Amino acid sequence: MRVCLIGAGLSGLAAAHALKSEGVDFVCLDRAVDVGGLWRQPQAGERGPGYLSLHLNTNKTLTGFADRPMPASYPVYPRHSQFASYLRSFAEWAGVLGHIELETTVESVRQGADGVWTVVSRDAAGVRRARVFDQVIVASGHNTEPVLPAPAPGSDTFEGRILHALDYHDGSDFAGQRVVVVGLGASAVDIAADLSRHAGQTVLSVRRGLHILPKQLFGMPLDNVAEASWWTAMSLEEQRRFIEQALLVARGRLGDYGLPEPDHPVFASAVTISDEILSRIRHGGVIPKPAIERLDGDRVVFTDGSSVRADAVVHCTGYRMAFPFLPAGCPFGPQGSVELFKRVVAPDLPGLHFLGLVRPHGSITRLVEAQARWVARIIAGKAVLPPPEVMRKEISTYLSGIAGQYGQAQSASIQVGVAPYLEELRAE
Repeated sequence: MRVCLIGAGLSGLAAAHALKSEGVDFVCLDRAVDVGGLWRQPQAGERGPGYLSLHLNTNKTLTGFADRPMPASYPVYPRHSQFASYLRSFAEWAGVLGHIELETTVESVRQGADGVWTVVSRDAAGVRRARVFDQVIVASGHNTEPVLPAPAPGSDTFEGRILHALDYHDGSDFAGQRVVVVGLGASAVDIAADLSRHAGQTVLSVRRGLHILPKQLFGMPLDNVAEASWWTAMSLEEQRRFIEQALLVARGRLGDYGLPEPDHPVFASAVTISDEILSRIRHGGVIPKPAIERLDGDRVVFTDGSSVRADAVVHCTGYRMAFPFLPAGCPFGPQGSVELFKRVVAPDLPGLHFLGLVRPHGSITRLVEAQARWVARIIAGKAVLPPPEVMRKEISTYLSGIAGQYGQAQSASIQVGVAPYLEELRAE
């Protein structure tokens, strides 16, 4: 077998389609009971980053695969179950289901001195199997290990529950309860809005301000704006001025809602996409508060001295990228940054590729498809990689440039601009 593909979510299915189109022999391993990644988890009641109220934040036109768009009957922003059904139908249409081994957990991926990769997996019955491959593609996603802040003073005697968004499923599970949601990212605002329709009281605790953008501006889905020629022709500073003025007109200042103003310009960090959270605050369904100072019995005390009774605290504090089946440290450098040529290729581990390990402002699908086509061409011998030293130089240049805009956090090292990154991949 030439290729082992790990993961059967959006990125894995894009890779499977590209490999099959190039006539490359492969097997895809996924630990779930069906294809679809995190999008099928909520309906199945499984633990994971998904939750029942989850919808796409990117529009269906750009989030669907180019060769097989989503059904016309779908709304502009489909719910998780619709997208999961679409991914399943894509796998059937692409004819890749026969290549996928489900309920198979990858335990180890190692390269021998001869360059051949040995992949050890375990099936649903617990049977381990070692197989050798020429190439390995990792498309397993990066929402893997939940990040929890250091326990607040009083956590050990807090009378309520403390959980991470990974364990949140549905707002109805908290009917009538008083809940504090921690964070201002996509999961935090989604979960707070969901809870506000079920809980007795919903509080949103925010330590640091983030830019909150609506799903649409001027009647146009935000990710369509990101790919529009008039937008990409602007400089970064021009884009920032445009968005900041548009947001000021559309919703005013975040401080007017009781939220902290961002301490950084727009596009200098991940943005939060939400049409609901500001409305829920204005309707009294969500109460904004600053960071948590301590927990005291059945109360949560905030840094401004105020406090509320709480039955639960839900930390929506993100995830840490981790690939425990890969060699130690891979694909991270000494500072924790992801170090991949063109955000795809491990320069010092020939035959190891990553798909979907990017974070754009907009839909990821076009980028993943372009990555998949490029990798499939490399494996098929139709594209050639430069020497490792050239790849390492490209990585260094990229990380230096991205640090100037996004800083040096691990998540910043996978940030890409949609249009320029697509051009890079097309050039390859």
